[in-house]
Amino acid sequence: MRRSQVTTVSLLAALALGACTNAKDVLEPSAITPPASSVQSSAAPQATSTTATSATTTAPAPSPAPATTASAKPATPAQTAALAKTRLQVAPIVGASVDAAAPLTAELQTRAKQRGLTLVGSTDQTATHVLKGYFSTMSEGKDTTVIYVWDIYDPSGNRLHRINGQQKAPSVGSGEGWPTVAPATMQAIADQTIDQFAAWLGSGGAG
Repeated sequence: MRRSQVTTVSLLAALALGACTNAKDVLEPSAITPPASSVQSSAAPQATSTTATSATTTAPAPSPAPATTASAKPATPAQTAALAKTRLQVAPIVGASVDAAAPLTAELQTRAKQRGLTLVGSTDQTATHVLKGYFSTMSEGKDTTVIYVWDIYDPSGNRLHRINGQQKAPSVGSGEGWPTVAPATMQAIADQTIDQFAAWLGSGGAG
């Protein structure tokens, strides 16, 4: 058995030291212009208390063929109304390699469009919510688990909600850590993230 980087407990401790993250581990999501990805640093999440939404899932073995995205579940009237007036800004991704984060950010855009949610760029001043993601991996046997935490903020920097979970899938290639994470695994996390964000908004977006 081999473990890399952090366990779930050490992930939360690492978030408090996020300011030390190397620039190469941070990906600026290209919410509006997909080809224009940039690399920069990001601060750690605030240590405020909110109600968290978590998910633990196991992804199927990656297929050599391009990954396909599951259809989004129909939104409730409350979700539809909330999503229509929401403009979501995705902050730089912390912890994941640029190669691993690329399919994640691309799928966030795709799933958001399916949900009727508008993503805006990092310089857009009309954002109603900001989504900040923190990632790590844990390798065990032939599987790699991606551990993720998303904090949702208002434009003033107040944390409103937290989404966290794990996505386990067979490792690809050799070695451990991010090189063993398949694009399909990151795409599944993106789908779950947008779906949980939509559910949170539909419930009133409180806590």
